[in-house]
Amino acid sequence: MPTKTSVRPASASYLKLVKAFPLRNLSTDAELDAALAVAHDLMGRELDAGGEEYLDLLADVIQRYEKARFPMAPAAEADLLRVLFEASGLTQTQLAKHVGIAQPTLSALLNGTRALAKEHIVALARHFGVSPAVFLSAPH
Repeated sequence: MPTKTSVRPASASYLKLVKAFPLRNLSTDAELDAALAVAHDLMGRELDAGGEEYLDLLADVIQRYEKARFPMAPAAEADLLRVLFEASGLTQTQLAKHVGIAQPTLSALLNGTRALAKEHIVALARHFGVSPAVFLSAPH
């Protein structure tokens, strides 16, 4: 247990925000709506360090509730690749040349009729500047 001297005291602005809207786990959609309203209001203000800390913690509380209440299934690898591809502004032929994958193979990867191989993942991750884990965590 930390000693009193090792605990950083909360700022007055932080304590004022906690008093107005206490930080605790959300349990209903109505509480989520209230938390979102507070967060949106704070995002429109100039905050000091205490206000920023409060907003960060409130965002964590909101995210935890939303993740539990509205879980999202992982995106399929073809969907992830398609999003990255469309954002790149390249044609399939251009992307195929950049990453060293034959254009028909790239087409099959994009439409989900072929799974990504290790060498595809490495080349695509390097090209798009993302971790290979992005593709490894996606369902096939």
